[in-house]
Amino acid sequence: MKFSAILFAALADATAIPSESAFTPGADSKYTISAPGIKAQFIEYGATLTNLFVKDKNGKDIDVVLGYDDTTYYPKDPGHPVYNSIPGRYVNRIGKAKYTLDGKEYITEKNDGDNTLHSGTNNWSFRFWNVTALTPESITFSISDASNSSLGMIGRVDSSVTYSVSNSTWSIKMTASSPDNKTPVMLTQHTYFNLDAYKNPATPLIWDHTLYLPYSKRYLEADQGALPTGKILTADPGTINDFASKPGMMFGHSKSDPKFQGNCGADGVCEGYNGYWLIDDAPKDAVVLTLASPFSGVKADLRTTQPGIVLYSCSWMDGSAVLKASTQGLNSTQKVVKSSCVAIEAQDYPDGINHPEWNRTDAQILGPGETYNWESSWTFGLL
Repeated sequence: MKFSAILFAALADATAIPSESAFTPGADSKYTISAPGIKAQFIEYGATLTNLFVKDKNGKDIDVVLGYDDTTYYPKDPGHPVYNSIPGRYVNRIGKAKYTLDGKEYITEKNDGDNTLHSGTNNWSFRFWNVTALTPESITFSISDASNSSLGMIGRVDSSVTYSVSNSTWSIKMTASSPDNKTPVMLTQHTYFNLDAYKNPATPLIWDHTLYLPYSKRYLEADQGALPTGKILTADPGTINDFASKPGMMFGHSKSDPKFQGNCGADGVCEGYNGYWLIDDAPKDAVVLTLASPFSGVKADLRTTQPGIVLYSCSWMDGSAVLKASTQGLNSTQKVVKSSCVAIEAQDYPDGINHPEWNRTDAQILGPGETYNWESSWTFGLL
C-alpha cells in the first residue's frame, strides 16, 4: 500500500497518546501469549502484532512477520506501513474520498491520491488501544472511536479485537458496534509475512514462496491507483492473477511476464500485487489460502469468515525500513526491500460502500442495534 509519508509524519505525534491500561507489558514493552508451537507478542499502539514465532523445518523458532525491535518506533515511523495492526473504522480505499449514506454525501480525507486509505491519517492503526483482558493464551484490545475523529466517519464506534493462540494456530476475532448512527465499518488484520524471516541466503524476496487460493478464481479489476473499477474478472489458469488453478504455485510464477511490472498499477511502477480476490463457495471453516516457503518449510493456512482477501506484495518498500535484527535477517539482508514481503488482509470488498451492484452495503454499514463480527485464523505447519 502506498502512503502519504508527509501527512503521516505531521500527525503521528498528535495522535500517538497512550491510553491507560489495567495490564502491564513485559520488560520488553510487549505483551506475550504462547501455546505449543507458537508465540505471539503485541503492543497497544494499533493493537499491533510485533512478533510471531512458529517452528521451521529444523524445529527452530522463526519470527515470520515484519516489525521493529524498538517498540517506540511504531508511532514515529513516517512511512507508517500499518505493520500487523488494525486499521479502521473502514479499511482499504474509499473512492474519490466520499460516500453517500441515506441520501447524504460524506467527505473523507484524501490521503492516497484522490482516495481515502484506511479512513485517513487518524485511523485506528495510529491509536493506542486499551488492553482489557489478558491470559497466558489470549489478549483483548479495545477502542472507542469518537464521531468524526477520522474525517467523515460519523457516530461513535466501539470495537475490540481478541488475539489467541493454541496448537500452532493464531486466531483473531473482532467485534464493533455503533450505538448512535449508521456508519461505514469494515476491518482487517493487516499482517505482513516473510516466512523465511529474511534468512534465505539466496534471496530476501517473496517470489520463491508458494501461494494457493483454491476458492479465488475471481478478483476485482483495479485502476492505476489500486481502486476497484467495479468490474469482477476471472483469472485464467497460468495467468498473472491466477492462484487457484493448482496448489504449490510460486508466488512469482509470472515474474517473466512483461505485464507483471505494473500489474498493480501506478502507471507501470507497482510490481506484482495490490488487489482483492473473492472467495467463492468455500465450505465452512475451509482453508481459503495457503502461503508456504520451501526454504524454511513453514506453511500457513488461513481460515476466515470474510468474503475475500487483499494481497499486497510490498512494491512500495524502498529499503529504508530496518528488519528486526534480533530475530530476522542476515549480514547481507538487514532492510525491507521491494517485493520482500506480502501483506495478507482478509476483509470485505474494498470501496463496497460506493458499489451497490456488489450487494455488500448491508455488510459494510453498521447501525444502532447491530454488531459487526470478523474472524480469521492462521494455522502453521510444515511442507
